Amino acid sequence: MIPARFPVSAPILLTVRGLSKSFAGHQALAGVDFTLRRGEIHALLGENGAGKSTFIKALTGIVRRDAGEVRLDGVPIAPRSAEESARAGIATVYQEVGLLPNLTVAQNLFLGREPTRFGLVRARAMRRRASERLAEFGLAIDVGAPLGSFPVAVQHLVAIARAVDLSARALILDEPTASLDTHEVTVLFGVMRGLAEQGIGIVFVTHFLEQVYAITDRITVLRNGRLVTERDTAQFPRLDLVRTMLGHDLAEDEARAETGPRARRIEAGPPVLRAEKLGKAGYLRPVDLTVASGEVVGLAGLLGSGRTETARLLFGAERPDQGRILLDGRPTRIAGPRDALRHRLGYCPEERKTDGIVADLTVRENIVLALQARQGPFRPLGRATQDRIARAFIAKLDIRPPDPERPIGLLSGGNQQKALLARWLATAPRLLILDEPTRGIDVGAHAEIIRLIRSLCDAGLALLVISSELEEIVTYSDRVIVMRDRAQVAELADGAIDVTAILRAIAAEAPAAIPEPA
Repeated sequence: MIPARFPVSAPILLTVRGLSKSFAGHQALAGVDFTLRRGEIHALLGENGAGKSTFIKALTGIVRRDAGEVRLDGVPIAPRSAEESARAGIATVYQEVGLLPNLTVAQNLFLGREPTRFGLVRARAMRRRASERLAEFGLAIDVGAPLGSFPVAVQHLVAIARAVDLSARALILDEPTASLDTHEVTVLFGVMRGLAEQGIGIVFVTHFLEQVYAITDRITVLRNGRLVTERDTAQFPRLDLVRTMLGHDLAEDEARAETGPRARRIEAGPPVLRAEKLGKAGYLRPVDLTVASGEVVGLAGLLGSGRTETARLLFGAERPDQGRILLDGRPTRIAGPRDALRHRLGYCPEERKTDGIVADLTVRENIVLALQARQGPFRPLGRATQDRIARAFIAKLDIRPPDPERPIGLLSGGNQQKALLARWLATAPRLLILDEPTRGIDVGAHAEIIRLIRSLCDAGLALLVISSELEEIVTYSDRVIVMRDRAQVAELADGAIDVTAILRAIAAEAPAAIPEPA
């Protein structure tokens, strides 16, 4: 670990006390406190649903906070929009830059603040000032060229330069390195350090642990909308950080580990799918994995570790630029989801409501969707066939209410998840990828999904299951592949599978100080 760059006595720049926000009865933030010092790079961390995005939006006025106080340099502020927040001195740069790619770099940098004379924009003066401003960030580019013609890293630096030019004293960087390569991350970190040396406080949101320890001074962890801890980075061991983010207690983990390895239910059959050095530049480092019939392979790791990216490459939702996939031992090109369907692969995505169900369609229509897609538009499933398939799976999976004509959007989360499983089971897959199959469902439905995973495996189906619930992974997995910073870092099998071993693999220090997040 690196020592903190800024003195502990550095003056406080930003103080947040008791920040709270609810949406439709759901407490997204519950009395969160936060402190940012001048010249500090402060990591804001947490898993999916921790409250990071809501915290940023409530802080900067994108959503109105229900309670709490925000002070900048000791002065209370209550911005009602991102623009008001920036004028007050708090600017945010998101992963999706949010500038206008069709306008020039100079136009984006001074948008809404163009230098004018007699009501006309002084284009030459604007370009000169833009070049001078970007030179401070190490950028020597044609500021008269469209912003969209430059790499994402350059667009991020332009967005940061614009934020600083707006007199930002506090800068929030939300996942700025998600699409950057090693060199681009190095350049960005150099800019961040330079801004910190000027006294600007930086809030850095990221999923890459190596980057947290390479660049930040302090760490704040949120979980379930609440502040869990705030600690100096140099005094926060990686394993402790991972446990804190996931909500695991050391004694509990070790007690679970002492229960011994989970016995295999049946002997696994031949490999159904093998991925060899499968990867995509800027997306996922090469991974090697095998899934056999009658086997559950778990994919574990923090949010953003590369779990979903692996699933999307296997299913053809993203196209790899290296490596290969073998099905039943034969090299197979999966050009897209339609190809995956043809080869009898299924995929239940993580975001059930946005990427899974079609809320306005009925349960019946959702269940037969993948099967109809595989058959194509010229071989429609008859209504009687649809009814038979839907009713069979409604009964088999106990989908409630058992009404195939009910809009699926009216069902509970657990029953929506079971309908998604039914959709893919209706295609008689040989391999099924489940991404967070138990997220956001009640306890009863959770137990039913776990039982279903076990029964599918016992029936000979090959399963690749992604879950943030490590106890789940340990319960049903025959092997566990651990991901970190979009790379495969470990594979556990048999007696080596326990929560503590997974946590240690996630937290292990990588040899490189700043890894390539791809």
